Amino acid sequence: MAITFTWRGGFDNSEVEHLHAAGFDREPSAHDWRAQVDRHSLGWVNARDGDRLVGWVNVAWDGSGHAFVLDTVVAADARRHGVGTGLITEAARQAGAAGCEWLHVDFEEHLRGFYFEACGFRPTAAGLIALPSA
Repeated sequence: MAITFTWRGGFDNSEVEHLHAAGFDREPSAHDWRAQVDRHSLGWVNARDGDRLVGWVNVAWDGSGHAFVLDTVVAADARRHGVGTGLITEAARQAGAAGCEWLHVDFEEHLRGFYFEACGFRPTAAGLIALPSA
């Protein structure tokens, strides 16, 4: 596997959506990833094995010192090959280059080892409110 990581690289909505649908065990939709990242993100990182998108992460931000890792996903057959760590490493590097002081992440408990041990995040106090659907 020869993985290349690209900051703000080109992508097709369909390839990101299919990667997410498989990674998060849901049916693909017509979600417009390009509009989302163009409107709200500092950038994103593509991980490709040749032409195939095998990993992707969105880096949202507050326009100042805080960046946020969202939507991290790696294709099932590319996991445990350093793709996820590479995505986060490049996201952190680029957020720092943009002047951000902090990179935040929320995750499910089973990903604790990945984010804390493999990627170097540290635990912090945080809060969460589930909002009702409109």
